Amino acid sequence: MTRALELALRGQGFVEPNPMVGCVIASGGEIIAEGWHPRFGGPHAEVVALEAAGPRARGAKLVVTLEPCCHFGKTPPCTAAILKAGIRRVVVAMRDPFPAVGGQGLAELEKAGVEVSVGLMERDARRLNAPYLKLIATGRPRIIAKWAMTLDGKINTSTGESRWITGEAARNVVHRIRGRMDGILVGSGTAAADDPLLTPRPAGSRVPTRIVLDSGAKLSPESQLARTAREVPVLLGVAQSASAENCARLAAAGCEILSLGGATPNDRLLELLDELGRRRMTNVLVEGGSRLLGSLVDLGQIDEVHAFVAPIIVGGAAALSPIGGLGIGKLPQALRLADPQTEQCGPDLYIHGRTDRG
Repeated sequence: MTRALELALRGQGFVEPNPMVGCVIASGGEIIAEGWHPRFGGPHAEVVALEAAGPRARGAKLVVTLEPCCHFGKTPPCTAAILKAGIRRVVVAMRDPFPAVGGQGLAELEKAGVEVSVGLMERDARRLNAPYLKLIATGRPRIIAKWAMTLDGKINTSTGESRWITGEAARNVVHRIRGRMDGILVGSGTAAADDPLLTPRPAGSRVPTRIVLDSGAKLSPESQLARTAREVPVLLGVAQSASAENCARLAAAGCEILSLGGATPNDRLLELLDELGRRRMTNVLVEGGSRLLGSLVDLGQIDEVHAFVAPIIVGGAAALSPIGGLGIGKLPQALRLADPQTEQCGPDLYIHGRTDRG
């Protein structure tokens, strides 16, 4: 199962909104074939492994990180392929909560006389597919917060300067993260102050939609985002009260305008997340600013954090911290990383991990 989980990770960035799945076929204690789900719409891990095993699959054991599907989707059901191959035993890390599967795949195999066991390394499998599981359970994508800050916790100077707090090595890591995202979200203040391009460079496995929560539709048509909107998608979440003239100007530049009906900024933010989920976005990276990240913390919506700390001090009461919003009143209520990991990126410290709510 450890090997199957390693194989599953190879699909990251290619299979979404499908789950990452890995499969190993073994006989007599020896691995005879391996497979993983390589891309959305492509063959599932079990089928890849069964084809590699050929006739040696008969009487063998199949180990897979997620319950085999039993329905026709973009590919035929994996349960049929397993039964046809003559697999004797199936070991599954976790049930698939997708409604068209939901334990039915396991039941079909057991009914046909296959020995089935479930739950081996389930915690690891759930962590691997946390974005998929959140999308199925809540209808919203996994929210991944990213920021770069100074040693004294500032994301800019007192005059608003922020380029560049961290070095090239840290920025390269950010580009790799961007390359596996479905969307990259910023607030209107960040879009105006930094004029970001928000693309992975070099290109990654996915082309993320650039998303701006811009209630007044005030993004400049001369911004990098607007000028490249016909090349890489730009989605603007605007309030219903936004200027019709501004919306028309930005739409003419190639931006998609999404009118949000919420009465407050936080209402509109949650409405935006719901819409991203309906579009089957699985991973969304939030790159600021302080107000947007603070709202997401206040709303309990951050699932994962990637923070870069530069060994510099800038001071200044007017300089912003990464997380604004209302904040928490008591330390026991603080959002915590459940499995923090630290790495050195050139001179900068890189701290990342899932939150205790993600």
